[in-house]
Amino acid sequence: MTTQAGLDETIEFAENPEPRCPCVLLLDTSRSMEGEPIAALNAGVRTFRDELVRDPVASRRVEIAVISFDSDVDVVQPFITANLFQAPELTVRGFTSMGAAINRALDMIQARKSLYRANGIAYFRPWVLMITDGEPHGEADHIVQEASQRIHAEEAAKHVAFFAVGVQNASMNRLSQIVVRPPVKLDGLNFHDMFVWLSASMQRVSRSQVDEQIPLPMPGTKS
Repeated sequence: MTTQAGLDETIEFAENPEPRCPCVLLLDTSRSMEGEPIAALNAGVRTFRDELVRDPVASRRVEIAVISFDSDVDVVQPFITANLFQAPELTVRGFTSMGAAINRALDMIQARKSLYRANGIAYFRPWVLMITDGEPHGEADHIVQEASQRIHAEEAAKHVAFFAVGVQNASMNRLSQIVVRPPVKLDGLNFHDMFVWLSASMQRVSRSQVDEQIPLPMPGTKS
């Protein structure tokens, strides 16, 4: 039986059969992000959207999903093309369910790729950008371990490109234990330049003929 959501997606793919570049924003909204950090993050997501919609190819090919994580994991925005994306206004609360959020992101990517294949839509390697000012907190260790193992397996198979950015007092050592690519430390709260970099990278991917892209060093970050 076809659900309304499935029918809507089939219509969407028929109207826009362009190859897709899925990008998941995995955003820490725990209590420690309160105040200036969450305001800067919200502004950065708006910048990401604004930069993408200026590119007529990327605006129809890049698909954005937003997942927030605190004490809970919320899919704030399911996958949607950039030209239809409206940046959410994120708020803060609770702990840091990072492992569960990573698992949710990877599950969403798997489901989305299955949907692409079912509808004959070509796609590039999905990207995940995780932004956090802490480390896993308030969840069982095995959840984090499972998430890390999945990142390593997906990266090894070239099924996903997973980037981690630490903000302010984030534990870079802990992040480096979870992800494959070395995490980067944001310079202050310079989300603007980071999201401009992400948009430019997505635009390059959307115009390429191959799945593999080597990202440029993130401006606004430091090692």
